[in-house]
Amino acid sequence: MANDLGGLPKGGFARLVPELHVSDISRSLAFWRDTLGFEIAYQRPAEKFIYLELQGAQIMLCQRNGRYETGAMEHPLGQGVMFQVYIQGIEHMLSALAAVNWPLYETVKDVWYRVGANESGLRRFLVQDPDGYLVMLAENIGRRPFASSP
Repeated sequence: MANDLGGLPKGGFARLVPELHVSDISRSLAFWRDTLGFEIAYQRPAEKFIYLELQGAQIMLCQRNGRYETGAMEHPLGQGVMFQVYIQGIEHMLSALAAVNWPLYETVKDVWYRVGANESGLRRFLVQDPDGYLVMLAENIGRRPFASSP
């Protein structure tokens, strides 16, 4: 890890930031920073804690230490939750994942979700981090009026 401890996230703290308890902080950092492109906002090396950000998305990584573990921690971790990260330019992430032969949980697809009287479109894919946390990475592909089925 870098010697620079960093500071506040660029846009300030988000109102909700998940903290992932990971088995190996170096391995998780290699995935989140080196492969996906998140940047370190700040870190506490003695605690094996890193606060990451990317285009306004924020996530914390902390190597497991027994604190805040409310039940059995079995792989894959994070069962029952999926983290959605909305970014611009998922193609770069796909290339970086392919370069390290990282498997996709679900391949790229365009999907449309009804939001009120409209539909919002996403180009998205899903991947699991080294501990099995499920992450959807998506970019906006537009909006359109909702067309009811015939």
